[in-house]
Amino acid sequence: MAFTISYFFLAYLLFPFQCSSSLSSLNKGSSLSVEKYAEDVIVSSNGMFSAGFFQVGENAFSFGIWFTELQPHTHNPATIVWIANRDNPVNGKLSKLSLLNTGNILLLDAGQNNIWSSNTESNTPLELYLKEDGNLVLRELQGTTILWQSYDFPTNTLLPNQPLTRYTKLGSSRSQSNHSSGFYKLFFDDNNIIRLEYDGPDVSSTYWPPPWLLSWQAGRFNYNSSRIALLDSHGKFISSDNYIFSTYDYGTVMQRRLTMDSDGNIRVYSRKSLLENWYVSWQVIYDTCTIHGICGENSTCSYHPKKGKKCSCLQGYKVKNHNDWSYGCEPMFDFTCNRSHSTFLKLPGFELYGYDINFVENSTYKNCETLCLQDCNCKGFQHTFERDQGIFKCYTKLNLLNGRYSPSFRGTTYLRLPKGNNFTKQESMSVEDRVCLVQIHKDYAKKPINNTVKFFLWLSIAIGCFELVCFFVVFVFLFKTTKKTTSDQNSYHHTLLGFRRYSYSELKVATKNFSNEIGKGGGGVVYLGTLPDQRQAAIKRLNEANQGEGEFLAEVSIIGRLNHMNLIEMWGYCVEGKHRILVYEYMKNDSLAENLSSKTNMLDWSKRYDIALGTARVLAYLHEECLEWILHCDIKPQNILLDSNYQPKLADFGLSKLRNRNNVNSNSEFSMIRGTRGYMAPEWVFNLPITSKVDVYSYGIVLLEMITGKRSTMMNIEGVDGEVAYNGRLVTWVREKKRSACWVEEIMDPSIVINCDLIKMEILAKVALECVEEDRDIRPNMSQVVEMLESNQRLVE
Repeated sequence: MAFTISYFFLAYLLFPFQCSSSLSSLNKGSSLSVEKYAEDVIVSSNGMFSAGFFQVGENAFSFGIWFTELQPHTHNPATIVWIANRDNPVNGKLSKLSLLNTGNILLLDAGQNNIWSSNTESNTPLELYLKEDGNLVLRELQGTTILWQSYDFPTNTLLPNQPLTRYTKLGSSRSQSNHSSGFYKLFFDDNNIIRLEYDGPDVSSTYWPPPWLLSWQAGRFNYNSSRIALLDSHGKFISSDNYIFSTYDYGTVMQRRLTMDSDGNIRVYSRKSLLENWYVSWQVIYDTCTIHGICGENSTCSYHPKKGKKCSCLQGYKVKNHNDWSYGCEPMFDFTCNRSHSTFLKLPGFELYGYDINFVENSTYKNCETLCLQDCNCKGFQHTFERDQGIFKCYTKLNLLNGRYSPSFRGTTYLRLPKGNNFTKQESMSVEDRVCLVQIHKDYAKKPINNTVKFFLWLSIAIGCFELVCFFVVFVFLFKTTKKTTSDQNSYHHTLLGFRRYSYSELKVATKNFSNEIGKGGGGVVYLGTLPDQRQAAIKRLNEANQGEGEFLAEVSIIGRLNHMNLIEMWGYCVEGKHRILVYEYMKNDSLAENLSSKTNMLDWSKRYDIALGTARVLAYLHEECLEWILHCDIKPQNILLDSNYQPKLADFGLSKLRNRNNVNSNSEFSMIRGTRGYMAPEWVFNLPITSKVDVYSYGIVLLEMITGKRSTMMNIEGVDGEVAYNGRLVTWVREKKRSACWVEEIMDPSIVINCDLIKMEILAKVALECVEEDRDIRPNMSQVVEMLESNQRLVE
């Protein structure tokens, strides 16, 4: 309730003129005009949502609903949640939306063409109004009967508590700037399973849940025919087929939206108020190159942590439409059935999923090549060795679709090309540019206007311009005054704008003179504190205070820009005299260490696997995706905190790890050994160059502790004497057990053996052993670890 009141007050403060000219509802016989789209806007009573016309192209408009933004009205609002006519825009002149006396809502183009209709009728008084939850409703004024509502006809977005049913679906837009229907949809299939489907220009295929899994293998069941799913106001998504997830900000009521994005991924976006930017609080697919059709046919998708996704044509192919990458690539040669004129180009690490002409087990390379050459329609083949079966498998390809480059793919693609041509250059493009803005143009036939009409027309324009200038001056004055007043206040309402600077006295009071210690790390001591707004916070007092204020603030700004769902959120800082203090969110489920040692252990095998994956993702983010080179240097269970859903939050990445990142192969910046005994990589002891692989080693030790339930620092192995320099007792014990056929069951924590997925735990154990290799060059990087854990169904050995 307080959130709603503060939001409405803020909306009224920032744009009072909009509130005075906007409409609360539309009655019978009334219309909204496209030519007055800045004024003819229906606004919800809490000011959170607006409904009206917005521009989608040159002289082209659509009617829809959007989250109210800071600007009173924009030509194209940033966050559209529903569109009536997404594929058929109306003219920018003489078009209107009317609630007729018959009870029908009608969207008419300039030529009086019926573009969209609610197909309703009623003889009673009606009202079209926008509810506080973003639902546009046509209801009877007398009574509670609802004739039509936008919640029953979603486009690409679900709002909190808006159901997805057997009768509805979400369809993506073509791009972020083109709101017409795209190629992806979310829907319930005939087996009662909620799915994602690619429906491209030529082919279609289902890609989530993974098509090679049966429904029960994907954790779904199809016995519930109710076919309903929704995202609640706290951030939890529940589907009748047993697919459930919670956003990483679950538990707080805030603005949220679940969107079928143009790249084929389902994401949940959150923000606390219109003053903040939207952020992704959940997404269904993390390896977005596995989404079908992302780059079109005859192409591959590759992902780079810093540069993002990139589409590339296969050798011998060129982009078909530079304005729309989704159409893929076309050959630069003519196919021939003559076997002697064909050759095959080897593409290791490239996978092309689906569209197989033949599938042959236990096939040699030569047999697979011959099989492809015998078919004029064969464009290439995939030759894969299945280690668990000890055989090669052959897949000949009818179409080259769903291509992606993945170092973890254990197979080779052979591309069929004509002999005598040197196809080495690949045409590529960032995937963000795959669909350009399509300029939709609507022609308008001008009618002759007499002089009297022209006079009043120009008079109206002059008056309108005068009002616009007055409005602009007043708005700028109010905005600057509000901004100045706000910047002068020193209250906790500033948390809406991001992390803030605290005084030492404020934090001293919050922690009761730093009396309640809840943790201690290499960089300082952590205390539990209660901020004046009653939020509980973890307040870390750094040990060393030899940094200048400017240097400290520069590094704090780097931490403040970090944004990952598995990274602890920083709320503020203190720099005063020699005091250097950081303020973080407090996790009530304590650390991974506390949970592993607890007698009432709540961490089953599934939670432990999710914790391992989430921690790997955030380390990959710190190592490879940040503009700054960041090493944690103290990965251990005490620094992995757990939120209310037992999702991991990495904490205690000290400022000292952010220095001099340009030379990543030098350890000259590390004047002392960092980390905790039992988790430290050999490089620290043997004075080897310090790279991100030290975090990989520590991460591997943490995985072994989660699997075995044993602490590395207290591990005692029979027959092993003395102290191993970098504490490899736990590693040695697991490696010895690996010689046994049932080694996974022998090393597992007894509390999680029951109902455990042994295949996944074996994958986790093998990844852990790869991470703790003594030679740092053999260890994988964290992005490779993420790939191995996410693709576990293909890595069973």
